[in-house]
Amino acid sequence: DTNDEWITSRTGIKERRVLEKDKPTSYMAVQAAKTILDRNNVPADELDMIIVATSTPDMMMPSTAAVVQNELNASGAWGFDLSGGCSGFLFALATASQFIETGRHQKVMVIGADKMSAVLNYKDRDTCVIFGDGAGAVLLESSDAKDAGIEDFILHLDGSGTKYLNIPGGGSSQPASYETIDKKLHCICQDGKTVFRHAITGMADVSSEIMKKNNLVGKDIRLFIPHQANSRIIDAVGKKLGMNPDQVVINIQNYGNTTAGTVPIAMSEAYQEKMMKQGDWILLSAYGAGFAWGSLLLKWAMD
Repeated sequence: DTNDEWITSRTGIKERRVLEKDKPTSYMAVQAAKTILDRNNVPADELDMIIVATSTPDMMMPSTAAVVQNELNASGAWGFDLSGGCSGFLFALATASQFIETGRHQKVMVIGADKMSAVLNYKDRDTCVIFGDGAGAVLLESSDAKDAGIEDFILHLDGSGTKYLNIPGGGSSQPASYETIDKKLHCICQDGKTVFRHAITGMADVSSEIMKKNNLVGKDIRLFIPHQANSRIIDAVGKKLGMNPDQVVINIQNYGNTTAGTVPIAMSEAYQEKMMKQGDWILLSAYGAGFAWGSLLLKWAMD
């Protein structure tokens, strides 16, 4: 039976959030962005760019970033959506950092947001017990500090993994029809065992690679903030990296897998709980549909 004990023992999930049916992904994205702007006293019209990492956009076009820009009244910003599955936020953060580093932009809002309840088949136990709705955001700004902020990232894509985790219906390959709806092709499909196996190896290997490249070992990392896909995956990766439990951020028990939202939500909670201070090494890692995966290393720059 699919009961609380069965779900918790296999995923680590105790509860999750489900957005109201009449509210889209952009609703959560806007709330996350407003929180960041208000907390830092930054007017929305100072934003140069908005990137929304999402697999559940409000609509096929225009971008969810356009909806967010309008709701925020961020008249000076341009932007786009980035579809990277569970690695979307990591990919978006790396992309945004390039616009800051080149001096092209001064303030870039990066949002990870997904309304996974909109694409769940509640008769599919491999997926319906895992995913939740959520969003998180970060504001990247230029800085004069030479040894702070995003230091490095390593990103990967292996398109041979598309068949193991996808939402097959709704695109140009299988446009919406009575048949695609009847077959639940607009819902997320997953080969859980294959994804589980690849996720542990992929996240551990790329995280080890980026630490070695930057002459760091496990004890040098203050916090490892991984994609919250499954508590067993997180535990296995943490052990492979030689991390102590107090170095690994886990909040999947409260939210489930919110796809692009997991890493920024975990970052926000860690910051609010004062788990990191200026100068701390923070390691992010994610693995998702594509297969797309990677790791990003940053030195925390805020007090």
